Amino acid sequence: MTTRTVDTTQELAAFLRSRRERLDPDDFGLPSRRRSRRTPGLRREEVAELAGVSIDYIVRLEQARGLRPSVDVVEALAGALRLAPDERAYLFDLTRQRPRNADKLATTAAAPLARLVADLSPLPAMLLNHRYDILAWNDEMARLLVDFGTLPPSRRNSMWLCLKHPEIREFYADRERVVREGIAHLRAAWAAHPDDQELTDLIAEFTTDEEFARLWAERDVKVNGRGRKVMRHPEAGPVEVWFEVLTPLQDPDQLLVIYRAADDESQSALDRLFTTPRRIAGMVDT
Repeated sequence: MTTRTVDTTQELAAFLRSRRERLDPDDFGLPSRRRSRRTPGLRREEVAELAGVSIDYIVRLEQARGLRPSVDVVEALAGALRLAPDERAYLFDLTRQRPRNADKLATTAAAPLARLVADLSPLPAMLLNHRYDILAWNDEMARLLVDFGTLPPSRRNSMWLCLKHPEIREFYADRERVVREGIAHLRAAWAAHPDDQELTDLIAEFTTDEEFARLWAERDVKVNGRGRKVMRHPEAGPVEVWFEVLTPLQDPDQLLVIYRAADDESQSALDRLFTTPRRIAGMVDT
């Protein structure tokens, strides 16, 4: 499916509205005479006052009427809307006020990073780009998740696997949280790469999935650099891992993902998994 690239004017309007509507007027100590309201969140005039801009300016932004806020205005809006750091970065991306890397987008693994992924064994590791395409992986990551080498290149994408792969769909104990966090990260990448048609097409494909479409519409934005995942592995049983996502300075669009066992039981399960010969279609792969 082919769609247009990011319409940042429309997305900026929708994002500002969604962030304004989630705010609780009681948190701002507004006079009671202002708090008789039928719609959720702050009014436009309240955001305008907090940001130090005119009401008309907020109206025009939320109606996608082609304004491009200055850096100072973006800062003021981020403060008025009490944006989290990742949401603030997203707002700067939408308004084209954050410097961008003009280099070609990463579609293959940088050779030093591919070697590093291999050298990280026995820790499961893989290399992604901003689209979540899996560019490189070591044997442990393939054994833990799926044999990426058996997949068509177009399906070596961690979000696609989580949404569509029959085994990975049931792999995570807290599936909705994993998907939600992945979508929040993907939305940040979407704003940071508005001219990446392949990414836009990928998101268009994903939105045919009811779960993805529902969570995407919430407009959560979060770049999740570390956390934990609980897995239900068909061979190893329950496995809990801590993950770390690192961004190389030389290749900022490539993400190095490393898993570590979260407890002794999970480490023992991984040790058994990685030392047991893999069984494929009734044969033992040694």
